[in-house]
Amino acid sequence: MKGRLFIVSGPSGAGKSTVTKLVRKKLNMTLAVSATTRKPRVGEVDTVDYHFYSMEKFQEAIKNNEFLEYANVHGNYYGTLKKEVEKKLENGEDVILEIDVQGGLQVKEKFPEAKLIFFKAPSVEELEKRLRGRNTDTEEVIQTRLKNSLKEMEYEKYYEEVIINNNVEESIKKLIEIIKRKEKEEK
Repeated sequence: MKGRLFIVSGPSGAGKSTVTKLVRKKLNMTLAVSATTRKPRVGEVDTVDYHFYSMEKFQEAIKNNEFLEYANVHGNYYGTLKKEVEKKLENGEDVILEIDVQGGLQVKEKFPEAKLIFFKAPSVEELEKRLRGRNTDTEEVIQTRLKNSLKEMEYEKYYEEVIINNNVEESIKKLIEIIKRKEKEEK
């Protein structure tokens, strides 16, 4: 049986990475590791957190049609490697893609059966608080992320499910519920 594809998107600071990571562990699901031109944050490991590419390598991969989707987000490229997703799905593995909103819609066009899930913070103020609380970005980067977050919020209407991340435990339960419901629908 072929694996199922779940796409999780939402603005920076919505908590999607934290929740997705915990859900993957609980359900033993895999995440397709994205490629990026962004520099690694402290503790991030190449091929585990991201495939860290130079700008030249990323552009070469674009030319070679290696991406299922890619986008320039906050001045850096991010992309999902086609071969990684297709291989996992063919092996019967369920896959969660944690990608930006434009990428989510691009993948949905190629995989109409994929489930689109939008994460958001309870308010813009909470989003800003979370971005500042990371202590990983400059003020300029935080302002860019906040501005982009407002644009990303407009994509919510294209997503089938929305999780307002007030509380990590509740959001984990909601995401697991969505995944299990999709499983029942297919039986």
